[in-house]
Amino acid sequence: MEALGLIETRGLVAAIEASDAMVKAANVRLVGKERSGGGLVTVMVRGDVGAV
Repeated sequence: MEALGLIETRGLVAAIEASDAMVKAANVRLVGKERSGGGLVTVMVRGDVGAV
């Protein structure tokens, strides 16, 4: 079973750092990113429920 994980950060650099840490630390894959406005960036990852 797979799960979708979302993390919202303030700024692109923080989003890149967070997604890099997630991909390196767990068996997840990066699905995409979305800019929400106001400097907020949402990163989406997908993987096993325990990893997300």
